[in-house]
This record gives sequence, structure tokens and C-alpha cells, in this order.
Amino acid sequence: MKNMKRLTDEIRRIKKRGIAAFIKGPSPILYHILLLGMSAALALSLPWTISFIADKFLIYWSVIGNDKIFFIAIEMVLTILFLFSTTCLRKSWKDRKLSRVAKAAGLVSVIPSTGFLAKRRIKKLKEKQGPSRDVMVISSTGFRTFVDPEGDLHQLIQDCQKARIMLLNPNREGATVRAKSLPDPEITPESFGEQIQKSIDFLKALKAAQKNIKLKLYPDPPFLKMAILGNYIWLQHYQAGLNGQKMPKYVFKHDPDTGSLYLPFYQYFVERWNNPEIPEYDLETNRLIYRNTAGNEVRRENLDTMNNKVVVKRDSLMQEIFKDGNKVKNGASFHSHTPVGRTPAGDSPTALRQNLHSGLHPGGKQFTMLRSRNPICEAADWIALR
Repeated sequence: MKNMKRLTDEIRRIKKRGIAAFIKGPSPILYHILLLGMSAALALSLPWTISFIADKFLIYWSVIGNDKIFFIAIEMVLTILFLFSTTCLRKSWKDRKLSRVAKAAGLVSVIPSTGFLAKRRIKKLKEKQGPSRDVMVISSTGFRTFVDPEGDLHQLIQDCQKARIMLLNPNREGATVRAKSLPDPEITPESFGEQIQKSIDFLKALKAAQKNIKLKLYPDPPFLKMAILGNYIWLQHYQAGLNGQKMPKYVFKHDPDTGSLYLPFYQYFVERWNNPEIPEYDLETNRLIYRNTAGNEVRRENLDTMNNKVVVKRDSLMQEIFKDGNKVKNGASFHSHTPVGRTPAGDSPTALRQNLHSGLHPGGKQFTMLRSRNPICEAADWIALR
């Protein structure tokens, strides 16, 4: 029954796309035909229009020619129109400069997350950009993103060819820090864990339906909420004390001819995904799989084995020291795996990725990640090109 419904929905979407393509195809031609017709009509009617205005003007001028109040009113109206037009021109010029800056950065849209119409627009845009594509997501719990039927990616995750998803590890410090930073009393570490578990169950169902789904659980507090849909990246940032759902959504488009920020944000996801300190969650065996930098499996452990490990402090190397005395490195999102001040030599992908984090862009431009001094990087801002 579910497969039949899914097939019906897919047929309906294909029909909609076909109708939209049919309307969009001839629209430029119709626009030029309409413009040409209006120009011809204006040219043919111009002599009659001028003679009509001249006759009427002479009639009215004989009546209002000596009316001073009328002329004062005309002057006031013209002054107001002049001020209004100059203000609009200045604003249009500033907006044009801002649009050029946004285009150079690859920013194509900024959409507020609040409001019914905004949510509908976001959902439609994502469904338009991501059908039958690989989807890559970084989120906190993922519940409102793809588990909730009203979520932006609910249908898209089910229809995509491949999905790589990163969520918070419910048993690590990051989930606790994020939950406690929100003022809503209903949001607790326990509720965070329940939402993450529902997201895992949802992905398990997709995996059981032969979908290519991979999930990783990161330990540190969330920094960016990101969805990569083909040539588009949807971006929000998490800030302490604010619900991530209320933050505006920034849309970046991949453009190889400009200095688009699509590339560094995409690289950020790749670095996080390939971080050996972030384990993969096996949706079939319910175990965490740790791999080394070469991608070989190192060890496995149950997700609930972290329940009894409580972080009591951190040493000088930012390693988490648990009550049992064990140390586990904290995989901070912006820390390179090489010592400070050193970058690996050579042209290998690893060297290029680490040079990218060190501020040495492979293309010659330098950029750095702007980080807050807050240890959880909740208020971290943009990537600055310089």
C-alpha cells in the first residue's frame, strides 16, 4: 500500500514538473511577442494621442492659466515626486551593489524560517533542487528536518539516491550542552535523545527499504545546520539560547566562475564526514563503527556504552577525561589533525584539505574560519575571504 502511494505521488510530481517545463519553455518567446505588439501599438497611436492632448491642453489652459493655487499645488506634487524618485534611485543603486556582492559569494537567497508562506516556499525549493540527487545533511536531532511529515526534507530523503547524514550523539557532551543552552523548559537532554532516536528509527526504516543511507553521530555541540542538495547548499547556524528553527536560511549555489562560498562549506562537510573521531552508526547492528584515516575499521562499540561515561574535565590537549580515567579526543570541527603551525607537504587530498583549514586555499586565495572564543563555537560566524 505504501509503495503504491509512493508511486502515485512520484507520478504526480513528474506531471507537475512536465507542466511547469511546458509553461516555462515558450514563456520568453511569448514575452518578446507581447513586447513587440505593445511597441507597435504605441507607435501607431502616437500621432492621434499627441493631437488629442494638444486640443485638450488648450481648452484647460484657458481655464487654469491664471489660477495661482493650482500652480502651487502642481509644484508641491512635482517636488514630492522628485524626492520620492531620487530616494528610490539611491535605494536601487545600493541594492544593486549588494546583489553584486551576494552574487560573487554565491548567495542566491535568504529566507526567514518563520511564517507559513516561508515554510511552504522553503519546502518547494528543496524538493525542486534535490529530486533523485545525493543528499548530505548536518543537523542536531534531525527530527524536525526529515522525520516530521512537515519537515523540509521529509519526502526528499525518501526519494533521493543516496543520503549521508550527521546527527548529535545523544550520549555525548555536545547534546547536553546544546539542550541546556535553550531556554525552553520542555527541551532537555532526555528529549533531545528521544528525538535523535526517532530520527535513527526513521533512517532504519529507509535502510530496510534498500535505501542507501549512512549515518554518523558527532560528539561536539552543533555549529552549522547544513543541507547539500546537488548544486545548492542550505545553511543555518546554531546560536546559544536560540532555537535553530528560527534562524534564517541562506542558500548558496555552486558556480565555478566566481568565488562562491559553496566550495568551503562543502569542504567543511567533507572534513566533518571524514573525521576519524566521528563514528558511523550501523543502522543494521545498532553499533558505532570507528575508522582510521584510511577508512579501515578500528573498533566497534554499542551506542549506550557512553551512558556511564561522564566528562569531568578536559586536559590541555582538549581531550575529554571521563570518570573511568579514559581519554577520548574531542573532534572539534575546526581543528586540523596536524600540530599548530605545521601543514602536511605534498599535493595529496589530505594535504589540500588540511591546508584549506590552515588558511591556504589550493587556488591561491587565503581564507580563515572566524571562530568565537566560546569553546562550543555557538556564536561562530562566516568564512572571511581575504
